[in-house]
Formats: sequence, structure tokens, C-alpha cells
Amino acid sequence: MVVIRLARGGAKKRPFYRIVATDKRNSRDGRFLEKLGYFNPIASGNEKRLEMNVERVEYWISNGAQLSNRVAGLVKEQSKSTPAA
Repeated sequence: MVVIRLARGGAKKRPFYRIVATDKRNSRDGRFLEKLGYFNPIASGNEKRLEMNVERVEYWISNGAQLSNRVAGLVKEQSKSTPAA
């Protein structure tokens, strides 16, 4: 099953996460199918906290991908901040 979840990067005590679509059996930071964006929980100043390709996330969901709890919250946050067209 395909799952959309966070893959951790960054240095010790300075996390940086990629939002990825991956097979559930792969390790957290292992192989992934597609990078869908990033999440920087300690962003400050002009740094972006969240960047996500919402169209690709919707594509994966329509093909049966499951969202992790954290990514589901981030998708909701991203949809709030993006004005409806």
C-alpha cells in the first residue's frame, strides 16, 4: 500500500522533513516513489515552513494512498492558507 508520510532529514536537533509518497514497507528515510514537498518545523524569519504540491497529493489519494496523521494535518493547514480560486 502507498502511504504519504514524512521522511526526516537535517542535522541533530534541527529537523527538516520531506513529504513523500512511498510503499508502507519501506523504512522512514528509505526509498520513496515521489517527493511531494517539505516541512520545516523550526522555520524562522523569511524561511518557508511548509511547501507542498497539493495536486500531486490529491492524485496519490485518488489512487488509494493513505495519509499519515501528521501529513493529514499539514494538508489541512496548506488548504487553509491557500485561497480558493
